[in-house]
Formats: sequence, C-alpha cells, structure tokens
Amino acid sequence: MKLIRFGGPGQERPGVLLKDGNRIDVSAIGSDYDEDFFASGGLKKLESWLKKNAASAPKVAATVRLGSPICRPSKIICIGLNYRDHARETHAEPPKEPVIFFKATTSLTGANDPLVMPRNSSKVDWEVELAVVIGKRALYVDKKDALDYVAGYALHNDYSERTFQLERGGQWVKGKSADTFAPLGPFLATRDEVPNVGNSKMWLMVNGVSRQNSSTSNMIFDVATLVSYISEFMTLLPGDVISTGTPAGVGLGMDPPVYLKAGDIVELGIEGLGESRQRVTTYHGPHSR
Repeated sequence: MKLIRFGGPGQERPGVLLKDGNRIDVSAIGSDYDEDFFASGGLKKLESWLKKNAASAPKVAATVRLGSPICRPSKIICIGLNYRDHARETHAEPPKEPVIFFKATTSLTGANDPLVMPRNSSKVDWEVELAVVIGKRALYVDKKDALDYVAGYALHNDYSERTFQLERGGQWVKGKSADTFAPLGPFLATRDEVPNVGNSKMWLMVNGVSRQNSSTSNMIFDVATLVSYISEFMTLLPGDVISTGTPAGVGLGMDPPVYLKAGDIVELGIEGLGESRQRVTTYHGPHSR
C-alpha cells in the first residue's frame, strides 16, 4: 500500500494512492496515520478495509495538496555520514558505528511544499535520503528481526543550514530543525512495495542540474543494522522516522561550496518511493509558507 495524507496544512486526512494512480479518501477507517494507528495493527485493518471499500471510497483530486504521509511522530532520528562517498567529500572518516542525531518533528512538511530558508540563514543545503518508518515498539531488537519492526519507507529531503549546524557550536540538530526542513513523501510505501530497498536508485537536481545520483546500496549501515543499533539506545515508537543518510553531491562538498537561494527549485526521488519538488523561499514571518 501507498499511504498519503491530503489537505491543507494542519487539516490533512488519511488517504491511499492506488496502483492505477487514483487517490482515495480513507477517513472512514476512523484513524489518522499516527502512533496509535501503527501500534494497533492499522496497516492490516486498512488493507482489509480497502478490499471491501476501495472502489466506492471518495476520490481525491490530483490538485489537492499532499502533506507528510504520517502525523507528527515522537521523533525523527537521522544518521550522519552513512555513505562512504559523502564522508569523503566532507573530509570525514567513515564512522565505525552509526552517527545519530535528531531533527525536530516540527520540521515535517509536505513533499511539494515550499522550502522556507530560516531567518539569518546563508548556507542552506540539500540531502536526498531514504526514510524508514517504524511500525511497532522496538527496544533491543536483533538485526535478524529488525525489518519486522518497519512499517515502510518514504522519500525525505534532509535540508540543512550549514552555518547553524557547523559554525554555531553545539550539536547538528541546530542546522536540521527549521520549519519545512523535512519534506516527507509524497507517500509512505509499505515494505512489500519496496522489495529492493537496499539497492534503490536515488537522485536530486537543483534547477535541473544533477547534484546527487546514487543508490541505497552505497550505505555503510543498512536499514536492519540501523533499526537494531538505534534500539540499543532508545525505544522506537510506532510512526517514528529514521532518515538513513545521504550520498555525495551536497552543496557543502562542492569546491567552492554552493548553497540554495530564493527561487531555486529542488527535485528529488528514490526508486519505488516517488518524487518531490520544493521551491526555495525566504522567511517573512510565521506565515511564510
């Protein structure tokens, strides 16, 4: 299944993208795609509901905005330097263990919403990433069982403000957490929809110019390893997001570095997980979107 959430910001309702490309409203299931949904076996219930009701469910027009395919999770966990070529371009040693940091859940936004550069920013950068969504409570999970705890996958652009991240002291979370810095989707694909998650092509363009062109096969630590490893240090709750790192081609790694400016168009995609597009805008107050 491919789960979507549609409607205006803060007013999204649950839907499904069907195999024929049509989008349908599944609000009748009585639950949004949140922690309770995943924890209570919501995916199986939704699958059963679709078999009976998909044909008669209300259609969602293609012009309707898509929000994040999940409600705000308890946490967004990010993995740093998880591609060998990206570690190399940032002059860092490939890590011996996964590098973990957090991204504020308030940074979540729709896949095609504008990217708003935060106040006083000057080095906003792009990062195409595979996001993993947890399906059930996970603590001290063995690697061999780790994928059983995964609900599905989504496309994520892990935007970064490099000045905040690297030049302002403290942890990376400062440069990762601005509003709109986590466009997720356009949909959440359940595990069965992405059988080759460990070997999926991924790409990103800025103003039509290719910047990142790689594959998830280049990850240092694969999905199962990451789920198991993170569960050593914290409880993963249903709906939590793990963003698994980015390949080479970020603006920081260019010589000289290149960063985004207002009016730029960022387009990206991962095989099996769709595509997204963000137009870069500047911050003009709380309603900049």
